[in-house]
Amino acid sequence: MTTTAIVGLSSLAFTPLSIASAQQTTSRVSTARTFNIPSQPLASALNAFGRQSGLQVTLAAATSQGLRSPAVNGTLEPQQALARLLSGTGISYRVSGGTALIGSPTAAGGSGGVDASGATVLDPISAFGSGPLGAGEIEISSEDLKQKNPANIADVFSGEPGISVGSSLPMSQKVYVHGIEETSLAVTMDGGRQNNKVFHHNGTNLIDPGLLKAVSVDAGVAPADAGPGALAGAIAYETIDPRDLLDADGFGGFVTLSYNFNSDTVTTGLSAYGMHEGLEFLGYFNFGKGNDFTAGNGKVVEGTSTNLLSGLGKLAYEFESGDRFEISHDRINDDAPRPFRANVGSISNPKPWEPRIRDYTLDRQNTVFTYTDSTPEGWWDPKLLLAYSKTEVDLPIFPKPGAGVPSTYDAIGTSDSFNGKFENKFSFDIGNVIAGIDFYSDKAELEDLYDPGAEKARNVGIYAQARLEPWERTRLSFGARGDNQHFTGTTGQEWTNSGFSGNVSGEYDLIEDLLTAKAGYSHVWAGIPLAENFIINPNWDYGQGPKPVTADNYILGLEANYNGFTVEGSVFQTDLDDARAPRFRADLGIAAHDVRSRGFEIGGGYNWGDGYFKVKYANIDVEIDGKPADSDVGTYLAAPAGQIITLQAIHTLTDWGITFGADAEIALDYDDVAPGSKPLKGYEVFNAFVEYVPPERSNLTLRAELKNIFDETYSDRATYGQEFGNVTPLYEPGRSFILTARATF
Repeated sequence: MTTTAIVGLSSLAFTPLSIASAQQTTSRVSTARTFNIPSQPLASALNAFGRQSGLQVTLAAATSQGLRSPAVNGTLEPQQALARLLSGTGISYRVSGGTALIGSPTAAGGSGGVDASGATVLDPISAFGSGPLGAGEIEISSEDLKQKNPANIADVFSGEPGISVGSSLPMSQKVYVHGIEETSLAVTMDGGRQNNKVFHHNGTNLIDPGLLKAVSVDAGVAPADAGPGALAGAIAYETIDPRDLLDADGFGGFVTLSYNFNSDTVTTGLSAYGMHEGLEFLGYFNFGKGNDFTAGNGKVVEGTSTNLLSGLGKLAYEFESGDRFEISHDRINDDAPRPFRANVGSISNPKPWEPRIRDYTLDRQNTVFTYTDSTPEGWWDPKLLLAYSKTEVDLPIFPKPGAGVPSTYDAIGTSDSFNGKFENKFSFDIGNVIAGIDFYSDKAELEDLYDPGAEKARNVGIYAQARLEPWERTRLSFGARGDNQHFTGTTGQEWTNSGFSGNVSGEYDLIEDLLTAKAGYSHVWAGIPLAENFIINPNWDYGQGPKPVTADNYILGLEANYNGFTVEGSVFQTDLDDARAPRFRADLGIAAHDVRSRGFEIGGGYNWGDGYFKVKYANIDVEIDGKPADSDVGTYLAAPAGQIITLQAIHTLTDWGITFGADAEIALDYDDVAPGSKPLKGYEVFNAFVEYVPPERSNLTLRAELKNIFDETYSDRATYGQEFGNVTPLYEPGRSFILTARATF
């Protein structure tokens, strides 16, 4: 996907791009992963190993008693990383069939004893491998982000044909998973719930990808502990930590600079971070400034300039007991002239009093406090999370001229969420169960001269999710949650509803280390969704009250791996019932639709050590009330999808410190559109990059990218309005040459 480079800073800003790690491919192709585990108490290090390897780790009490692990960094097989962590401890280990067994008695034997070499021997530890990703699971690791060097959220999901991101402007981008808009998924950032449905011409979650270290997506079936509202799955964004940047106690920082020649956009990133005797801190700022970009047709796209400021602050302290407290705050502000409808280039029949461009200010912030125990023992592995998120959109309104009517005035829409959870992981020999209680208090409010109003929703849920390996080659995940929601409409009327959700999914290795079958199903109850702020009507007629929305998800898949080759495929279906999509008219406050998304994905790849190649194909059909979806009726519901093909290839010349790669996205023509709509035209977009890390200066990274090489004029398939004759959609940037440099200190 081509980008606007509004956020030219990327994961490149945070994550050192060593020559060794640049060789690495994603976990879907190889079992090797990038490890960055600082020297720390062994129990904490094994927890970090569990997170970074994808294994689930259970620690025995004795492991937290006075042992410290060495730092482990680089691209390694999990077994290699584990060996380095346990070196010198005398602890034995074994990895087989996706399961790692740690702490089998050594020749010296005995818990807490000393072996023949003098090394301390600990009580047994068990770690349970998750094997291949589950049905519908997508993991975008720090290594993936490093290779993509994303400038906006569309770049984060590039290479995943089942995920589309409409609009070329980061502030109006929306994510669609299998054609379903992200507002029907449980979206979290560092665990904090996001309630950012403010204005249908804006994006829902404006995120600086430079903050991110990983993104996980459950497409369709999501676990109960993903949070309430996981109708069509879940998206979890995770930001960078000081522990991802330092090997041990110490201080560091970086400076990045990026320049996009298409729009003369300059972005600068600054960060400082440190760790000292349990105390950790991180501060990060990113500034972006630039002009409107030029599309593939050679025309400047008005309202696409860059004026962005984002930041992230983190402070944490971990006691020797393992008790860890952390607070983080991230904020992003986009303030620039935009098309009158920020997700549309223009329309042919605007109201005569409307300007083509108006000022938008979008401000999103997220604060998260967490308590965890980094040395969990058996049935005690608690997590407490409290979060507050808020998005505010401020823009001028241009009412129809009339006597006593101002020519313009400002309206402010604000959506916020105070939410939290307390859960505990109960670990067993065959896996674990996470059980807990969560809550949210959401509000959507419009400050308007004529029609101010607000809707509110409060929810309390209780949940449990089991992840087990009951038999050899079998992994099961199943869970349930119950929710009770209290909804308050703009009229002050109140309704209370309750419902249950359940899910089950599993994988079975039909042929060990070669072929895995996957399947999953979920039924989800999500209560009544709040309306977006800018269509709120204080005079809505709610009748007997809006109906709670429910969903059913199904997925089946196969994945084969052999000597670096990977082949995978899946079929899926998601049904949303009574999905609320209100309009301003008084009798449409409880308007709702039934949405169906179904289709299949197939893919393949080959990893040759110093590089890889991947190709994926998705064919997705989306219907609303039994008719082909269109992007207008589908606002806050779904968008047309069709057939998408993605290709990626990367290779590293290790001795030279050079990595180069290319990717492509091909969307085929799509004519299964709503009656009276235009067929959606296909497009082909190709990108390439080369990156250089001087062998003698590993703290310096230089990167050059050429995006949309053949100057294609196109809009992403999920961009609003392409099927309507009166809409000129918001085009993506034409050919763009981007230079990025990063230095650490």
